[in-house]
Formats: sequence, structure tokens, C-alpha cells
Amino acid sequence: MSVDPTATVHPSAVIEDGATIGPGARIGPFCVIGPEVTVAADVDIRSHVVVAGWTDIGAGTVIFPFASIGEVPQDLKFAGERTRLRIGARNRIREHVTMNTGTVQGGGETVVGDDGLFMAGCHIAHDCHIGDRVIVVNQSAIAGHCQIADDVIVGGLSGIHQWVRIGRGAIIGALSMVTNDVVPYGLVQGPRAELDGLNLVGLKRRGVARADIQALRVALLTLKQGEGTFLERARRLGDETESDHVRQMVEFITGASDRSFLVPK
Repeated sequence: MSVDPTATVHPSAVIEDGATIGPGARIGPFCVIGPEVTVAADVDIRSHVVVAGWTDIGAGTVIFPFASIGEVPQDLKFAGERTRLRIGARNRIREHVTMNTGTVQGGGETVVGDDGLFMAGCHIAHDCHIGDRVIVVNQSAIAGHCQIADDVIVGGLSGIHQWVRIGRGAIIGALSMVTNDVVPYGLVQGPRAELDGLNLVGLKRRGVARADIQALRVALLTLKQGEGTFLERARRLGDETESDHVRQMVEFITGASDRSFLVPK
């Protein structure tokens, strides 16, 4: 066990041999920190939190009471292999959040980026790769092997099916069940979620130029009504567009995936 002298550990917390607690970190009452856990500088683990497995927690992250971080995957194929969870810097992980380590079949690692907000009761499953500045709202579940790009918002009480990819800047409305890939900057909503336009609010908040927003509007219309298959229309867009944002959308559509796409209504 390695506890930096500037760290603060409550007397009721259990720090198992082998754990590493970084400078300025705070471990609150009744927390349990496992033997393969690394807690970086200035991490604040409030109280009644369990951090298990081979888990790294990035600097400045705050974990609120009753979260369970780094426990084994909810996957019947898992047979005790040594797999990992990596959490980036400055995340806010609220009450009752669960994040699991990876599986050998899925690459062995679950990854969470920087500056995310994971609200009460949400779940990040095995082998997910979560980008930066992602918000997952209360009681939403991200199933195994999902890829969630930067700046995505997943609304409350939503479910993301395993292997789904959600592109950068997309927003998922509350109470949505997402079973197919979501293009970058898409707006998705509905009990059986459908692509319902662009995340215009998010684009404007990030200062995306009006010309790029208009190009994305045209791109969605082309994907909906153009000639050929969805994939053929996307490739044609890539050849014709001058917008980097549309190119990102095209690269996402033409990338490797185990799912089909939510298409414009």
C-alpha cells in the first residue's frame, strides 16, 4: 500500500495492501479501496464507495456515496480474467453509479475519458469506451462494448444497446431505447429511438459556424432522400462536402460497426 503523505484517509476507510493513493487525495468514511486500485492526485472519494479491480482513477475526479467502481463485468462469459477500468480526470461520478472492468473478449478494458458527469444510478458496462465531456443522466444504462464519443448527452432513464456507437456531439432524449448507431451531432428520441434531426442547441453552444450547421442539415436531408443506399449516399457526401463537421459524420458512417444506423425519419 502506498498512501501519499498529503492524502487524507478517514479512519473507518479500508485501503487494501497494494493500493496507491496520490497526493492530495481524500478517502472518506467507510470506503473500500482494493489492492489494484490507483487513485491519482486530488481525487475525492466521499463516503461508502467501493473501488475494486484493476482500476485507475484520474486526477481531480469526485466520486459520491454508494458508487461501485471497478467490480467484475455483468457478463456470463467472464471467468475471472484480470481486466481493467481506466477513468480519466475531473469526472463527477454521482451516487449509486456502477462502472465495470472489461472482458478479455472485448479488449480487456473499459475506458472513461475526462470531464464527464455521470448522474445518480447510471451504469457503464464492460468494454465501453466513453469520450470526454460526456453526460449520462440519472438511471441510464450503457451496455457492453458501446462507444460514446466526446460531448454526447444521454438523457435520463435511457438504454443504449450493446455494441452501439454514438457519434460526437449527439444527444439522446430521455426514456429512449437506442438499438443502432447514432451519427455525430444527431438528435435521437422516442421509446424505440429514431433520428429526429440535429442537436442544434449543442452545436450553437459550442460555437459551430452557421455554415457548418447548414451543411449538416443538408447532409441529413441527403442521407434521408438521396439516391442509392444509406452508405452510398454517405460516401457521396464525403466526396462533395467542404465542411469538416460533415466529413466527421461521413467518417463515422463509413467506419467499422456491428450495428446498423438510426436514419432520418
